[in-house]
Amino acid sequence: MALERTGNGYLVNPNIWSEEVMFEMAKEDGIELTKSMVDQITTAREYFAENSSVPPIRTFAKIMHIDKKELFKEWLTGPMKPITKYGGMPQPTGCV
Repeated sequence: MALERTGNGYLVNPNIWSEEVMFEMAKEDGIELTKSMVDQITTAREYFAENSSVPPIRTFAKIMHIDKKELFKEWLTGPMKPITKYGGMPQPTGCV
């Protein structure tokens, strides 16, 4: 399945998002999503659906009941970018 993605790896058409698409995107990027990562993506999608925005990292860490530092360790990078990318959400702006 060839997914049309932006230069930053986000879906050109977020309406095609599904769990299958999420796993395919991660595979294309050489990332193996853990159950914890999938739970985070699902929670971020729920937040986005309710608020029409990506949660700030502090808010998200509180929602997930996890220390912000643990999120950075798990994702090996700023966590909100891959979470939103694999979750079919818009790319976050600012400090996330």
